[in-house]
Amino acid sequence: MVGLGPRKPPSRKGSMADVPKDLVEQIKRLEELFTVPTEKLKEITNHFMGELEKGLQKDGSTVPMNPTWCMGFPTGYETGTYLALDMGGTNLRVCEINLPEEKGEFDIIQSKYRMPEELKTATAEELWGYIADCLQQFVEYHHEGEELEEMPLGFTFSYPATQDYVDHGVLQRWTKGFDIDGVEGHDVVPPFMAALEERGVPIVLAALVNDTTGTLIASAYTDTDVKIGCIFGTGCNAAYMEECGKIPKLAHMNLPPDLPMAINCEWGAFDNEHKVLPRTPYDVIIDKESPRPGQQAFEKMIAGLYLGEIFRLVLLDLHDTGHIFEGQDMSKLKKPYSLDSSFLSAIEEDPFENLQETADMFQNKLSIVPTRPECELTRRLSELIGTRAARLSSCGVAAICKHKKWDTCHVGADGSVFNKYTHFKARGAQALREILDWPKSKRGQPDPIEILPAEDGSGVGAALIAALTLKRVEEGNHAGIRHPESLMKCIHKAKGAAKPSE
Repeated sequence: MVGLGPRKPPSRKGSMADVPKDLVEQIKRLEELFTVPTEKLKEITNHFMGELEKGLQKDGSTVPMNPTWCMGFPTGYETGTYLALDMGGTNLRVCEINLPEEKGEFDIIQSKYRMPEELKTATAEELWGYIADCLQQFVEYHHEGEELEEMPLGFTFSYPATQDYVDHGVLQRWTKGFDIDGVEGHDVVPPFMAALEERGVPIVLAALVNDTTGTLIASAYTDTDVKIGCIFGTGCNAAYMEECGKIPKLAHMNLPPDLPMAINCEWGAFDNEHKVLPRTPYDVIIDKESPRPGQQAFEKMIAGLYLGEIFRLVLLDLHDTGHIFEGQDMSKLKKPYSLDSSFLSAIEEDPFENLQETADMFQNKLSIVPTRPECELTRRLSELIGTRAARLSSCGVAAICKHKKWDTCHVGADGSVFNKYTHFKARGAQALREILDWPKSKRGQPDPIEILPAEDGSGVGAALIAALTLKRVEEGNHAGIRHPESLMKCIHKAKGAAKPSE
């Protein structure tokens, strides 16, 4: 009986043989819409390079290229104990990270706290008060009975923010479902610190960190070949290190030209002008019906938040035009954002020749009973959407490498799509080979530019950036950059913050 017995990857040869002609024609139409050929990848990459350079030249560019004031990579010899706070959309994570004497090592303890849904529309005072309460609870639990002096904190604040200093950040706009009045357009640090002081929590903020910058630094700590950090998850973004002399919009600060500066690209906004990205009618609908039409064009084609929605819109269109799911109850499929990227990935992972798991998922989640040919179509559609996302994501990586003239490097990547979406890594690697015209590599030989799973950017990365900041303050390397006097109080927490490389 088909579908029983040991699981094995199905042979797809001949799997379309029983698919009716009209569905085969629809599959061909979808292949034409969603396939991105090599020449198009190269065109997108070249336009991407130009947008990166515009963002370095002036503020207000589509790809903003935000300076983070994280200046330099870790040496691997950073030591000390640091707190890290990661404010996400669902959870709040607090970590204590110890960087011991051993090069590139770290120890971590952590606790998660739920971000109550009602907090997303509460007052600013309630938000910062809740976060301060969680930090206080963490510190008191792990240091009960100890007399603590101020501990340095790296705060991962993964919302679009403008930073003039490493311990400062003006929120540009809320994302992840937050809508709290009186925070946008303001520095988030003073009210956060005021809530901590009110509770007597012995913490000083050393660095406000974007999760992509944290990914870059944490990955470079354990792998010195890492030059780029990426997030491919609910959203998408990248960070890399630029020399200040090559950032024209900072020229007025007279910084040393060879001083490194981590740049948070915020590249989800790439091609908001719709000049090069190969948008389908379904992408146009997603943009039009989103809370912010005309923004985050790149993100809406490759990020996990949108892949399931693209899939859903295609299926609805095929149903409405009489091609699939005849006579089925479509009410659940009509609910926007009812499917996420994990649904597509699970379809691709279905190990059975008859795609029984796919049929079961449709029935259990959507109350739709698909035919075998309809399962074949959904399988091919999942492959097309997932492949397009992976191939487009590589354009950004290739653009940074070409901009920097890097022939080889490692890229540390984090996020649910990169880590969990079937074949995403392999498809992205293939796209890089095509864009950069590499000769076919020998079996087992790594590519010159590899995208690899990242270290914990929101925890270890935030702690390392705090350590690097304290080191810079201790050494007096101000380079014309303001450092808060409060940081001097906690430098002893990171004595010998970095030993010279041997």
